[in-house]
Amino acid sequence: MEEKLQRMRELGRILKEASKAYYQDAEEIMSNYEYDRLYDELAALEKETGTVLAGSPTVTVGYEVLSSLPKERHETPMLSLDKTKDVGALAEWLGDHKGMLSWKLDGLTVVLTYDNHELVKAVTRGNGEVGEVITPNARVFQNIPLKIPYEGTLVLRGEALIRYSDFEEINAQIPEAEARYKNPRNLCSGSVRQLDSRITASRRVRFFAFTMVTGPAMAYRSEEQAWLREQGFDVVENVAVTAQTLPEAVADFAARIAQNDFPSDGLVLTFDDIAYGRSLGSTAKFPRSSIAFKWADETAQTTLLSVEWSASRTGLINPVAVFAPVELEGTTVSRASLHNISYIEDLALGIGDEITVYKANMIIPQIAENLTRSGHLPIPDTCPVCGGPSRVQDENGVKTLMCDNPACLAKKIKLFTLFVSRDAMNLDGLSEATMEKFIAAGYVKEPADLFRLNRYREEITGMEGFGVKSYENLIASAEKARTTTPANLLYSLGIPNIGLSNARLIARHFGQDFAKMRSAGAEELTEIEGVGSVIAGAYTEYFADPENRRIVDDLLEEIRFEESGEPQGESLAGMTFVITGSLETYANRGELKNKLESMGAKVAGSVSAKTTYLINNDAQSSSSKNQTARKLGIPILTEEELNNMLREKGGA
Repeated sequence: MEEKLQRMRELGRILKEASKAYYQDAEEIMSNYEYDRLYDELAALEKETGTVLAGSPTVTVGYEVLSSLPKERHETPMLSLDKTKDVGALAEWLGDHKGMLSWKLDGLTVVLTYDNHELVKAVTRGNGEVGEVITPNARVFQNIPLKIPYEGTLVLRGEALIRYSDFEEINAQIPEAEARYKNPRNLCSGSVRQLDSRITASRRVRFFAFTMVTGPAMAYRSEEQAWLREQGFDVVENVAVTAQTLPEAVADFAARIAQNDFPSDGLVLTFDDIAYGRSLGSTAKFPRSSIAFKWADETAQTTLLSVEWSASRTGLINPVAVFAPVELEGTTVSRASLHNISYIEDLALGIGDEITVYKANMIIPQIAENLTRSGHLPIPDTCPVCGGPSRVQDENGVKTLMCDNPACLAKKIKLFTLFVSRDAMNLDGLSEATMEKFIAAGYVKEPADLFRLNRYREEITGMEGFGVKSYENLIASAEKARTTTPANLLYSLGIPNIGLSNARLIARHFGQDFAKMRSAGAEELTEIEGVGSVIAGAYTEYFADPENRRIVDDLLEEIRFEESGEPQGESLAGMTFVITGSLETYANRGELKNKLESMGAKVAGSVSAKTTYLINNDAQSSSSKNQTARKLGIPILTEEELNNMLREKGGA
C-alpha cells in the first residue's frame, strides 16, 4: 500500500509540473500521450486504493470565501501535555512499558472528520474545548487525503504546519523586511484560519497525523500509525522505544533537528498500548497516556554591545541586539531581534548588560534573560536614516518606534523595492543598493521616474559597478515592465493591507477598469468578498491624498495595460456556478472555470444557497452535490445546456 501511495504522490507531482509548463510557461515537457498515460495510471491507483490525495490532478477543489469562521465544541476536550526536560524522568515515566517517541511539531493542531470515505469537517484546537471550523481551508492543504478507503467515521488529530523551505520562499517574495512573517508557526496559524481558502492554498500548509480519536479498533499506537499511512495520511515520524533505548532515541532526534525542514519544539512520548494509556485517565490539565519532552535550551552568557535601529517603508524603526559572539547549538551567533520597545522595557536592557541568549527551537537566536537589568538603553529621538524626529507609538499596549517623515529615504527605498518586485511591476536589475544610489543622486523621485532613466545614460554608465551593458539591460527591463495589469499596478503602490490577491479581487470587481478602481468608495469596496472595512479605509485614504493621485497620474502616462486574462464581460455577473463530474467539450474544469469567470460569474467549490447553477453531465447522479442542489432547488445543467445558455449570452 505504501508503495502505491508513494507512486500516487510521484505521479501527482509529475503531472502538475507538466500542466504548469504547458498552461503557465507555454512549454511542453511531455507529449499528450505520455500525460494521458500517467493520468490514467494515477486514476487507476486512486480507484484501487480508494484514496484521493489533496491536489491530485484528477480532482479540482473549489475555493471558498467566508465572512467568519464558525465555532464548534470538541466531542472530547483536547488537553495539553505534561512536560519534562529530563531524559531520566522520561524513562522513569515509561517504566516497563513499550512507548512511541515522535516529534512534537510546532504548528496548529487540527481535528479532521471523515465519513463514508469523504473529508467532511476540519476544526482547529482552539482553546481545547471549542475550535474554529476550517473545512474549506483544510481541503486545500498540500497533502490531506480528500477521500480515503475507510468507509466508517474517522476522527483524527494532527498538526498543520509550514515547512521552513516554504516559509523562506514565501518571505523572499515580500520586499519589505517588517512585513515578512516572523516564523513558520505564526504564518501557519494565520493561514489555516483565513476566510479566503485561496490564501490558505498559496501558503503550502501541510498536515501530519498523530492520533486517532474515532475509527476502527486498534490495540497499539504503532498499529494505528501504520493504518493511517495506508489511508494516505502523512504521519508524524515516530520510533518504538523502551526505557533502555529511550536516551539513544532522544539523542538521535536531537542530532537531526537543525537539519529538519519542519518546525519542532520537542518530542512526544506515548504508551504504545492504547487500552493501557486510556485506563490511566487524565488530570484536570493533562492526559496520562502521553508526555512531552522539551529540549533543554543551550544558553550562553554574553554582553550587549549595541542596538541597531533600521527604518522601514511603513516608518517602523526596528531594533536588533548586537552582543559579543557566542557558540550556540554548533553555530556562532551575535545578533537577535528585539521586536519592539515594549520588549526592550520588559528586559530592562542597557548597553553593557550581561545577558543570556539561546536559540528558540534550537534555531532562532533570542535573549533569554538580562542579568544586570540596567534599563538605561536610549531610545533614538531621530530616525537613523533621514535624521527626522521619531516618536513612540503605543497600540494595544505594544510600544513601537516610528519615523513620520514622508520624505525619509528608507521609506522611499522600501516603497520602490516593492514597486519593482516580481509580483508588482516586475522591473529587473534594481537592487536596494542601486535604488539608494539613484534616489540619492536625484534620478528617481517618484515611481514614474523609473521609466525615465534614459535621461541619465551618461551618469548611470559612469557609476561604479554600472557599465553600458548593465544600463542597457535596465532600460530594456523598464520597457518590458511598462506593460502591466491593473492589479499589478495597484499592488505596486504599496497601499497598506493591499496584497496581490486583494488587488486582483478589486480589479476583477471593477472589470479591470483602473479609473473605476481608483475612484471606488469604501462602501462599494466592502461589497467585494475578501475586502473588509480596514482594507477599504486604507484604500480610500490613499487615493484621497492629492500627492498620491499625482504620483498615479504620472505613472499612467508611462505604462500601458495588457489583456490580463481576468474577467472582462458582465453577462454572468451575480451568478455562482459549481462544477462537478467529467467534462466533454472543455479540456478540464479549470478551462470551464476561466470561461465562466471571464463572463463575470463566480465559481465555487461546494453547493450552497448562493449557488445559481450546478454543472454536471450526469444530471441524474445521486452524488452529494446533486442531492444538495435538489434539496435547495438549484437547477442542474448538463454541459450542452450550459453551452446553449452561454451562446445566448454572447459567450460562445
